[in-house]
Amino acid sequence: MNNNKIISPCISICKSDPKTGLCYGCARTNEEKKIWKNIETTNDWKKDNLKILVSRMRQSQLKTFNQSYDEKIKFGKLVYNTNLKNKPKP
Repeated sequence: MNNNKIISPCISICKSDPKTGLCYGCARTNEEKKIWKNIETTNDWKKDNLKILVSRMRQSQLKTFNQSYDEKIKFGKLVYNTNLKNKPKP
């Protein structure tokens, strides 16, 4: 397995749409969430799944996801307020 860690797409908006079963934040199913947590899951699967997740999102959801996921990758955690004085340094 590749040692480069692919960051989980969870952006801490953990509530699922009752009709589709997809998470409002990351667009994953409960099964996909389990697969992401499995240590045997390959980075190739995760990269492919990220593409699938993005394709499921509507424009407004995608904008929120992209901003939050980019911050999570850059800072190692979610940064909700862009005006924070003590924003973590990359």
